[in-house]
Amino acid sequence: MRMDIFLIIIGAALVTFIPRVLPLMLLSRVNLPEWGMRWLNYVPIAVMAALVAQALFIQDEHFSLSSNNLELIAALPTFWVAVKTRSLLGTVVVGMISLMVLRFFL
Repeated sequence: MRMDIFLIIIGAALVTFIPRVLPLMLLSRVNLPEWGMRWLNYVPIAVMAALVAQALFIQDEHFSLSSNNLELIAALPTFWVAVKTRSLLGTVVVGMISLMVLRFFL
């Protein structure tokens, strides 16, 4: 194995490992206040909402609410199923089928 590739792999592993382990090591020794724990509970939801919103509303690096935005149209029945059934599998299946049908016919 070439040394430069080996060093790149080691460097990439460190860059990936350190930001994940360092906060765990530091925060495991600290008692966070109750408001901090509540605040941290919202972080995954906020991250997921940001990722989904970006996928739904951004097309070609521009904000889009047009009828050509198939992902946004497919999100409507998907969101309805998610709210009504609270089933992750059902929501994913409806989302996939909605997007497939829209891409096939439009």
